[in-house]
Amino acid sequence: MQVDILNKEGNKTGRTIELPEDIFGIEPNDHVIYLSVKQFLAAQRQGTHKVKTRAEVHGASRKLHRQKGTGGARKGNIRNPLYKGGGTVFGPKPHSYDIKLNRKVKDLAKISAFSYKAKENAIVVVEDFTLDQPKSKEAAGVLKNLKLNNKRTLFVLPEYNENVQLSLRNIPTVLGVLLADVNTYDIVNSDVLVLTENAAKIFSEEEATAEA
Repeated sequence: MQVDILNKEGNKTGRTIELPEDIFGIEPNDHVIYLSVKQFLAAQRQGTHKVKTRAEVHGASRKLHRQKGTGGARKGNIRNPLYKGGGTVFGPKPHSYDIKLNRKVKDLAKISAFSYKAKENAIVVVEDFTLDQPKSKEAAGVLKNLKLNNKRTLFVLPEYNENVQLSLRNIPTVLGVLLADVNTYDIVNSDVLVLTENAAKIFSEEEATAEA
């Protein structure tokens, strides 16, 4: 898949880059994308929810009245779940929501998400640039030049660049991540995938290494 490389003014540089078909050109697998997104969202849950059972709430343990002869229903103690302030029956307890997925499944999900972006022509490659200081206005200007200022954008960098990432951080519609940290949810949740030139080259280098 050939993609034009743009400069930060949004103009074509006259250069292109080949994105490997085995990452950006496969038939996407919807089910593994679903599993990967489900795992990601489940991992965001703290699982600290807790209610008190009748063994944990305050209240005397004596029986409220005798079992028979009162004409009323039989009762236990004041901690009975039927009373206000009583314990909760079958309430939530702290537990982990983690879901295990095999590495091959997670990799396939990520590749499928990349392929969807390629099918939608929602991949932009911009030549590497730096900022003299963290300034969101400059980063927003670059996105405007690329005609992405109103789109949810996943901006992928090959390595940590403090000025660029701090500048992107304050733009609500943009998520700046390192290539090593990209996950399926972030790809699916974005309208456009922006790769810097060096980040895009890593895909080609990995394909060449795999073929060797």
